[in-house]
Amino acid sequence: MLLRLTGKIALVTGGSRGIGLATAKILSENGATVAITAKDKDRLENAVKEIPNAIGIAANIRNSKDVKNVVNKIIEKFGKLDILVNNAGIFPKIKQLHEIDEDEWNEVLDVNLTGQYRFTKEAIPYLQKTSGSIINISSDAGIKAYQGFNADAYSASKAALILLTKCWALEYSKDKIRVNCICPGVVDTDMTKPFLKTEKDKEFMNSEHPIGRIGQPSEIGKAVLYFASDDALWTTGAILTVDGGESIK
Repeated sequence: MLLRLTGKIALVTGGSRGIGLATAKILSENGATVAITAKDKDRLENAVKEIPNAIGIAANIRNSKDVKNVVNKIIEKFGKLDILVNNAGIFPKIKQLHEIDEDEWNEVLDVNLTGQYRFTKEAIPYLQKTSGSIINISSDAGIKAYQGFNADAYSASKAALILLTKCWALEYSKDKIRVNCICPGVVDTDMTKPFLKTEKDKEFMNSEHPIGRIGQPSEIGKAVLYFASDDALWTTGAILTVDGGESIK
């Protein structure tokens, strides 16, 4: 079996469940040593048990000291960092703009956008040494507007992350750091479960995707693997939709 990431050190934020956990497993299965972060320590410890060659470091993405501590611990333990997967994020209650209070708005942007900045800022000096790879997990909601999908702060944060991907790709191309972005559609995770409570909900959501179903976390993880591997050495600033065709409607 070809292990595409042998010897690589990867950091996956929000790695205790959903897309983050599936991604961490796939990177590990392909030879990487993986560090995952999450705020919930119990869930983090359980996740680490599922991933070969992994460590967990508890952190709040909204706390700069926590973020710095994560990167420092990785460098102290492994001596380098090759891959950063900016996956952590939250999804707010669906409301119209005039119903969203400022604290809700700021929380979503702080986690989904500023949090990605925090981790990237701390990781860059080490990725410069390894000509590393950054993979940002955005959303198809950052590409187009959806009628009835009133989660303005979420869409704003994900759209901004897409443009930041392009900015960082240009800014750090001189260091041979590759920065790419994946935009999933609806994926079967804890975050989407509130929208899939009944069979009618599931049938509707499946029908919204031209391929006829919602995605699985591992399908996003496999796209991350491509960007993280040497197969993508000439790919940077790319925005890849993995959404069953939802964004092309």
